[in-house]
Amino acid sequence: MKVTKDLVAASATPMVLGILAEGESYGYAILRRINDLSGGELDWTEGLLYPLLHRLERLGHVESSWQSPAGERRRKYYRITATGLAELAEQRRQWDTVVDALKKVWLGPGDLRMLRPLEGGA
Repeated sequence: MKVTKDLVAASATPMVLGILAEGESYGYAILRRINDLSGGELDWTEGLLYPLLHRLERLGHVESSWQSPAGERRRKYYRITATGLAELAEQRRQWDTVVDALKKVWLGPGDLRMLRPLEGGA
């Protein structure tokens, strides 16, 4: 089961900002981290990531610089800014609200009504 495009799009900004809050990184490493974090369920492409990174850079949430680590090819590294950290905090607040509401719906009385027919072996 892959995550729908709508959920991928909605979670893209907080996901990338959260990864960059761990430390600076470059595109391919960000894609690998997303894949690892999701157990392969979030299958992002460069076509999704790079426009997002460029938008975050235009908004001042990330900065970039070209670096050539010893023995490796030149790569563009991205790092989160103070503005990006503030945006990440706001995104997290919003996602906490959504997740809390979903948990209440899924774990509330409505969820139990949906499970009862399955329990009886119908």
